[in-house]
Amino acid sequence: QVQLVESGGGLVQAGGSLRLSCAVSGRTFSSYGMGWFRQAPGKEREFVSGISWSAGSQYYAYYVKGRFTMSRDNAKKTVYLQMNSLKPEDTAVYYCASTSGGARWSAEYEYDYWGQGTQVTVSS
Repeated sequence: QVQLVESGGGLVQAGGSLRLSCAVSGRTFSSYGMGWFRQAPGKEREFVSGISWSAGSQYYAYYVKGRFTMSRDNAKKTVYLQMNSLKPEDTAVYYCASTSGGARWSAEYEYDYWGQGTQVTVSS
């Protein structure tokens, strides 16, 4: 049974920082790429960032590039999303997901397992 469990969400003021974590169990973590997506109220889920199995490649949506950093620790089977300079528009439920590999990191269909999400709220 593959499980992805996010943590680290919360309430933060604009300009602040949060670090999300996603712990993975039930699969060979180091063999898979990982991604972060988010869904704001009333909006569709959107891509935030992705990281290859070796962490040699990282991908970011333009709206978080320069503010968010994704990393992974294969020994701990955990990926992280460091979020700095947070804005109210970053408010959303953040999901981590696992991919066996594909051409489009930003496409949800490339990911086969998802976590339950963690709420991030940025107040102005």
